[in-house]
Amino acid sequence: MNNNNNNKKETVNVNNNGEIGEDISKCLKEKDEYLDGWKRAKAELINYKKDEAKRFEMIMKFGTETLIREIIKVLDSFDLALNSLEKEGKAEKGIYLIRVQLDDILKQNGLERVIINIGQQYDSSVAEAIASVESDKPEGAIVEEVEKGYLLHGKLIRPARVKVAK
Repeated sequence: MNNNNNNKKETVNVNNNGEIGEDISKCLKEKDEYLDGWKRAKAELINYKKDEAKRFEMIMKFGTETLIREIIKVLDSFDLALNSLEKEGKAEKGIYLIRVQLDDILKQNGLERVIINIGQQYDSSVAEAIASVESDKPEGAIVEEVEKGYLLHGKLIRPARVKVAK
């Protein structure tokens, strides 16, 4: 049995008008267009993969933000309980240890506290003024930190709530 498909040859008709040259230049032009299109598509795919990797990294980094916001509320409750117990003289070492452990776990996962110093100028990028009070400090200076602020991997997730001097 003879397979004629493998032995099939294409023939090119050549005439004296130079049509073969036009066909070849047309084929070369099409080849270049297809090659350029392929290169663009390949570059776009590489860029897409890089963009998706960045998006995935951001999702992984901030995917726990809601959970951490809820845990911050627990930290606030711990601080209130510790302040109350200290006033009564009943604060136990174990409660402080639990607070420190919880704080360490959150730090390992990218949580940082916004540092607010009494007397520093109010900065709306990290703090929220909840009251203006009379004070001997200059106008716009922070008088009291009412609620701590937090950053998650450098992103502000809760501003510090402060009282500012009038």
